[in-house]
Amino acid sequence: MKHIDPQSPVSFRANIARLPQKGLPVVIEADAAQRAALAVEHELLSVEAYRAELLVTSWKRNGVKVSGRVEADITQACIVTLDPVEAHIDEPIEALLLPEDSKLGRQGFDGGGEILLDADGPDGPETFSGDTIDVGALAEQFFGLAIDPYPRKQGASLDAGGETEPAENEFQQKLRSLLGKS
Repeated sequence: MKHIDPQSPVSFRANIARLPQKGLPVVIEADAAQRAALAVEHELLSVEAYRAELLVTSWKRNGVKVSGRVEADITQACIVTLDPVEAHIDEPIEALLLPEDSKLGRQGFDGGGEILLDADGPDGPETFSGDTIDVGALAEQFFGLAIDPYPRKQGASLDAGGETEPAENEFQQKLRSLLGKS
């Protein structure tokens, strides 16, 4: 059973009350214990490497923008053979956060707040409270989304039968004869 608000194994709280003009660079390099916890959390066989490089900058009046990337080397179980499947994750991170009491955050999308979103751009702003944001947990969310939910070992397929070509059904046979292809 998961906790209501589990702390991320790679939790890193960035103080956003006094962000430098050029932004706050954050690098999270997971140690062995953190990688083991990530593996358990995301149902992986193992996490060999995990690194997030982020830049936390001011956005609009009192919002925060977190950008960067998360890279990891993971090993998952193949969904067909259960053999280990190695994968490399290299996921860009871009998130906008607004204080809970922010007018933009409160009005959201229906109150006429001017939040213009690009379909290919970052998601709508999330909210935060207090003077810190857990940018480590944010990076872990992007890591989790980048994991292949159906990892397959090269050459493994879900076909149980030995047939390589599926038999044509009646409709396909009629269509083939109508098109004059044998």
